[in-house]
Amino acid sequence: TIGQGNCPIVFRGPTASAGQLAATHSQAFENWFANTPGLKVIVPSNPYDAKGLLKAAIRDDDPVIFMESEQMYGDKGEVPEGEYILPIGVAEIKREGTDVTIVSFGKIIKEAYKAADELEKDGISCEIIDLRTVRPYDKEAILKSVKKTNRLVILEEAWPFGNVSTEISHMVQAEAFDYLDAPIYKINTQDTPAPYSPVLFAEWLPNHTHVVDGVKKVMYKK
Repeated sequence: TIGQGNCPIVFRGPTASAGQLAATHSQAFENWFANTPGLKVIVPSNPYDAKGLLKAAIRDDDPVIFMESEQMYGDKGEVPEGEYILPIGVAEIKREGTDVTIVSFGKIIKEAYKAADELEKDGISCEIIDLRTVRPYDKEAILKSVKKTNRLVILEEAWPFGNVSTEISHMVQAEAFDYLDAPIYKINTQDTPAPYSPVLFAEWLPNHTHVVDGVKKVMYKK
Protein backbone atom coordinates (compact mmCIF):
# COMPACT_ATOMS: atom_id res chain seq x y z
CA THR A 1 0.00 0.00 0.00
CA ILE A 2 1.29 3.43 -0.93
CA GLY A 3 2.74 5.25 2.07
CA GLN A 4 2.73 2.15 4.30
CA GLY A 5 6.20 0.83 3.64
CA ASN A 6 9.77 1.92 2.98
CA CYS A 7 11.93 1.19 -0.03
CA PRO A 8 15.47 2.38 0.82
CA ILE A 9 17.22 1.93 -2.51
CA VAL A 10 19.48 4.19 -4.60
CA PHE A 11 19.81 4.02 -8.38
CA ARG A 12 22.91 5.72 -9.78
CA GLY A 13 23.15 6.49 -13.46
CA PRO A 14 24.36 8.97 -16.08
CA THR A 15 22.23 11.73 -17.53
CA ALA A 16 22.35 14.31 -20.30
CA SER A 17 24.91 14.50 -23.09
CA ALA A 18 28.22 12.72 -22.73
CA GLY A 19 29.94 14.42 -25.62
CA GLN A 20 29.91 13.47 -29.26
CA LEU A 21 27.89 10.27 -28.82
CA ALA A 22 24.81 11.24 -30.82
CA ALA A 23 21.25 10.56 -29.64
CA THR A 24 21.89 7.16 -28.07
CA HIS A 25 23.86 8.48 -25.08
CA SER A 26 22.69 12.09 -24.85
CA GLN A 27 19.31 11.97 -23.14
CA ALA A 28 18.42 13.76 -19.91
CA PHE A 29 16.44 11.35 -17.74
CA GLU A 30 16.03 13.23 -14.47
CA ASN A 31 12.81 14.94 -15.59
CA TRP A 32 11.40 11.54 -16.62
CA PHE A 33 12.05 10.08 -13.19
CA ALA A 34 10.90 13.26 -11.44
CA ASN A 35 7.49 12.72 -13.07
CA THR A 36 7.01 9.58 -10.96
CA PRO A 37 5.33 10.15 -7.57
CA GLY A 38 7.39 8.79 -4.70
CA LEU A 39 10.79 9.04 -6.35
CA LYS A 40 13.41 11.51 -5.16
CA VAL A 41 15.75 12.72 -7.89
CA ILE A 42 19.20 14.22 -7.28
CA VAL A 43 21.52 15.80 -9.87
CA PRO A 44 24.77 17.18 -8.37
CA SER A 45 27.04 19.64 -10.16
CA ASN A 46 30.34 19.25 -8.28
CA PRO A 47 32.30 16.74 -6.15
CA TYR A 48 31.38 18.27 -2.77
CA ASP A 49 27.66 18.14 -3.47
CA ALA A 50 27.92 14.68 -5.03
CA LYS A 51 29.44 13.12 -1.91
CA GLY A 52 27.12 14.84 0.55
CA LEU A 53 23.99 14.10 -1.44
CA LEU A 54 24.93 10.49 -2.19
CA LYS A 55 25.36 9.86 1.53
CA ALA A 56 21.95 11.42 2.13
CA ALA A 57 20.43 9.26 -0.60
CA ILE A 58 21.86 6.05 0.89
CA ARG A 59 20.45 6.93 4.31
CA ASP A 60 17.01 7.87 2.94
CA ASP A 61 14.10 5.47 3.47
CA ASP A 62 12.62 6.22 0.04
CA PRO A 63 13.81 5.27 -3.46
CA VAL A 64 16.29 7.85 -4.76
CA ILE A 65 17.47 8.35 -8.34
CA PHE A 66 21.00 9.77 -8.32
CA MET A 67 21.83 11.16 -11.76
CA GLU A 68 25.29 12.37 -12.74
CA SER A 69 27.15 13.48 -15.84
CA GLU A 70 29.77 11.16 -17.29
CA GLN A 71 31.67 14.24 -18.40
CA MET A 72 32.10 15.34 -14.78
CA TYR A 73 33.83 12.19 -13.54
CA GLY A 74 37.17 13.91 -14.03
CA ASP A 75 36.14 17.11 -12.24
CA LYS A 76 38.13 18.02 -9.16
CA GLY A 77 36.99 19.98 -6.14
CA GLU A 78 37.44 20.37 -2.39
CA VAL A 79 35.81 17.50 -0.48
CA PRO A 80 36.19 17.30 3.33
CA GLU A 81 37.73 14.14 4.73
CA GLY A 82 35.26 14.06 7.58
CA GLU A 83 31.65 12.96 7.51
CA TYR A 84 29.06 15.35 6.11
CA ILE A 85 25.60 14.97 4.61
CA LEU A 86 23.69 17.47 2.48
CA PRO A 87 19.90 17.56 2.85
CA ILE A 88 17.81 16.32 -0.06
CA GLY A 89 15.49 18.96 -1.52
CA VAL A 90 17.57 21.98 -0.50
CA ALA A 91 19.02 24.21 -3.22
CA GLU A 92 22.11 26.37 -2.79
CA ILE A 93 22.84 29.90 -3.93
CA LYS A 94 26.17 29.45 -5.65
CA ARG A 95 26.50 33.14 -6.49
CA GLU A 96 24.77 36.12 -4.91
CA GLY A 97 23.23 38.69 -7.24
CA THR A 98 20.62 41.42 -7.47
CA ASP A 99 19.46 41.83 -11.09
CA VAL A 100 18.39 38.38 -12.31
CA THR A 101 17.98 34.86 -10.93
CA ILE A 102 19.46 31.97 -12.90
CA VAL A 103 18.27 28.51 -11.86
CA SER A 104 20.12 25.43 -13.08
CA PHE A 105 21.55 22.07 -12.00
CA GLY A 106 24.01 19.40 -13.12
CA LYS A 107 26.97 20.02 -15.39
CA ILE A 108 25.22 22.65 -17.53
CA ILE A 109 25.31 25.08 -14.59
CA LYS A 110 28.95 25.72 -15.49
CA GLU A 111 27.66 27.69 -18.48
CA ALA A 112 25.69 29.89 -16.07
CA TYR A 113 28.89 30.68 -14.18
CA LYS A 114 30.63 31.68 -17.41
CA ALA A 115 27.69 33.85 -18.41
CA ALA A 116 27.57 35.55 -15.00
CA ASP A 117 31.25 36.47 -15.28
CA GLU A 118 30.65 37.98 -18.71
CA LEU A 119 27.49 39.82 -17.67
CA GLU A 120 29.24 41.27 -14.62
CA LYS A 121 31.46 43.21 -17.02
CA ASP A 122 28.29 44.86 -18.33
CA GLY A 123 27.13 45.74 -14.82
CA ILE A 124 24.53 42.96 -14.59
CA SER A 125 24.51 41.06 -11.28
CA CYS A 126 23.35 37.42 -11.56
CA GLU A 127 22.17 35.26 -8.69
CA ILE A 128 22.77 31.58 -9.49
CA ILE A 129 20.78 28.85 -7.75
CA ASP A 130 21.88 25.22 -8.02
CA LEU A 131 18.80 23.05 -7.44
CA ARG A 132 20.90 19.96 -6.59
CA THR A 133 17.62 18.06 -6.14
CA VAL A 134 14.97 18.26 -8.86
CA ARG A 135 12.36 16.34 -6.89
CA PRO A 136 11.51 17.58 -4.42
CA TYR A 137 12.91 20.92 -5.59
CA ASP A 138 13.41 23.93 -3.35
CA LYS A 139 10.50 26.22 -4.25
CA GLU A 140 11.16 28.56 -1.35
CA ALA A 141 14.73 29.31 -2.46
CA ILE A 142 13.60 30.11 -5.99
CA LEU A 143 10.71 32.30 -4.89
CA LYS A 144 12.84 34.22 -2.40
CA SER A 145 15.43 34.96 -5.06
CA VAL A 146 12.89 35.95 -7.72
CA LYS A 147 11.17 38.30 -5.29
CA LYS A 148 14.56 39.98 -4.85
CA THR A 149 15.73 40.12 -8.47
CA ASN A 150 12.31 40.23 -10.22
CA ARG A 151 13.65 38.26 -13.18
CA LEU A 152 14.19 34.57 -13.86
CA VAL A 153 16.22 32.59 -16.39
CA ILE A 154 16.24 28.79 -16.19
CA LEU A 155 19.03 26.74 -17.75
CA GLU A 156 18.43 23.02 -18.18
CA GLU A 157 20.11 20.42 -20.38
CA ALA A 158 16.92 18.73 -21.57
CA TRP A 159 14.45 18.91 -24.42
CA PRO A 160 12.17 21.95 -24.12
CA PHE A 161 8.83 20.15 -23.73
CA GLY A 162 7.59 19.03 -20.32
CA ASN A 163 10.77 19.32 -18.26
CA VAL A 164 11.96 20.66 -14.90
CA SER A 165 12.22 24.24 -16.17
CA THR A 166 8.61 24.05 -17.39
CA GLU A 167 7.46 23.09 -13.88
CA ILE A 168 9.49 25.88 -12.29
CA SER A 169 8.13 28.41 -14.79
CA HIS A 170 4.58 27.46 -13.90
CA MET A 171 5.28 27.54 -10.17
CA VAL A 172 6.85 31.01 -10.26
CA GLN A 173 4.15 32.58 -12.41
CA ALA A 174 1.52 31.04 -10.12
CA GLU A 175 3.12 32.09 -6.84
CA ALA A 176 5.23 35.17 -7.66
CA PHE A 177 3.70 36.67 -10.79
CA ASP A 178 3.37 40.14 -9.32
CA TYR A 179 7.10 40.22 -8.57
CA LEU A 180 8.16 39.58 -12.16
CA ASP A 181 9.37 42.53 -14.22
CA ALA A 182 9.80 40.39 -17.34
CA PRO A 183 8.57 37.08 -18.72
CA ILE A 184 10.42 33.98 -17.49
CA TYR A 185 13.03 32.80 -19.98
CA LYS A 186 14.04 29.15 -20.16
CA ILE A 187 16.99 27.68 -22.03
CA ASN A 188 17.01 24.04 -23.18
CA THR A 189 18.55 21.89 -25.87
CA GLN A 190 17.12 22.04 -29.35
CA ASP A 191 13.95 19.98 -29.80
CA THR A 192 15.68 17.23 -31.76
CA PRO A 193 17.72 14.12 -30.94
CA ALA A 194 21.33 15.03 -30.20
CA PRO A 195 23.32 15.14 -33.45
CA TYR A 196 26.64 13.38 -33.93
CA SER A 197 28.25 16.17 -35.93
CA PRO A 198 30.35 18.36 -33.59
CA VAL A 199 29.19 21.49 -35.42
CA LEU A 200 25.52 20.59 -35.09
CA PHE A 201 26.01 19.36 -31.52
CA ALA A 202 27.43 22.75 -30.54
CA GLU A 203 24.24 24.35 -31.86
CA TRP A 204 22.05 21.79 -30.10
CA LEU A 205 23.53 22.11 -26.60
CA PRO A 206 22.95 25.26 -24.50
CA ASN A 207 26.04 27.33 -23.74
CA HIS A 208 26.95 30.51 -21.91
CA THR A 209 26.15 32.74 -24.90
CA HIS A 210 22.54 31.52 -24.76
CA VAL A 211 22.47 32.42 -21.07
CA VAL A 212 23.92 35.87 -21.75
CA ASP A 213 21.29 36.46 -24.45
CA GLY A 214 18.51 35.23 -22.16
CA VAL A 215 19.56 37.48 -19.31
CA LYS A 216 19.79 40.49 -21.59
CA LYS A 217 16.29 39.75 -22.91
CA VAL A 218 14.73 39.70 -19.44
CA MET A 219 16.73 42.85 -18.65
CA TYR A 220 15.35 44.44 -21.83
CA LYS A 221 18.86 45.08 -23.06
CA LYS A 222 18.50 43.02 -26.24
